[in-house]
Amino acid sequence: MSFAETGWAKFAYDGATAAWAAHAREVAIPLTQNPQYFDDWLRCGGTWFVGVNLLPNDGQGQLPDGPVLAGPALDFLRGQNLLSPLDRAQISAIYPGYPQPSLAESAAAFRFRRDRDAAHVDGLLAIGPDKRRHLHEPHGFVLGLPLTDATASPMVVWEGSHLIMRAAFRERLDGVPPEHWAAEDLTDTYQAARKQCFKLCKRIKIKALPGEAYVIDRLTLHGVAPWEDGETAPPEGRIIAYFRPELDDIAAWLA
Repeated sequence: MSFAETGWAKFAYDGATAAWAAHAREVAIPLTQNPQYFDDWLRCGGTWFVGVNLLPNDGQGQLPDGPVLAGPALDFLRGQNLLSPLDRAQISAIYPGYPQPSLAESAAAFRFRRDRDAAHVDGLLAIGPDKRRHLHEPHGFVLGLPLTDATASPMVVWEGSHLIMRAAFRERLDGVPPEHWAAEDLTDTYQAARKQCFKLCKRIKIKALPGEAYVIDRLTLHGVAPWEDGETAPPEGRIIAYFRPELDDIAAWLA
């Protein structure tokens, strides 16, 4: 099946991608271990370092004194006319025991993280005391680049879920000017569509190693699997760099 049908694609090992990942790993590890970032980014009982936009790369993904970010995943995005300037990458590090309960998360939210991989669509932020969902960050795609040799806590996607999500949001936002989309409360539509995805779509673990990469459609439901017994990762944890650049035109979010 094609990317348009599945909503995700994995790309085989590439030397240029591996060279970028090797350099990025040496930059990322000290950042994940720096206590000055713990208050903002260390969550889930110390088992997840979030690290949003923490990698100091430029708009092409290149790090200071590092190699160019290249490979088949980048070629694919370029061919899809999606490769706009990149944001600073997230450094997502998972540690043994993920997830653990924390005071920052309700019991229900923890159960959803543990039992449903905290499944979500990026950019729909929970706003206000009632955590209502609004489109505040219309990402163009998600590009995942593993930095450590690990099998633990892989990315999880619900295959084909982007089709369900796109149809639901198109119906909900029909007649609403794109410049007003961010003000719309999308919570009920989002939750109903997510429930349908759980029922109809296959849950797939994307296991990838440094030098490999994967791309996820911006509307694909995805999350992170719990760390299971017998899974492996180096002492610094399972680290993946994620690029999630925002679209210049919010109207393109449903294109």
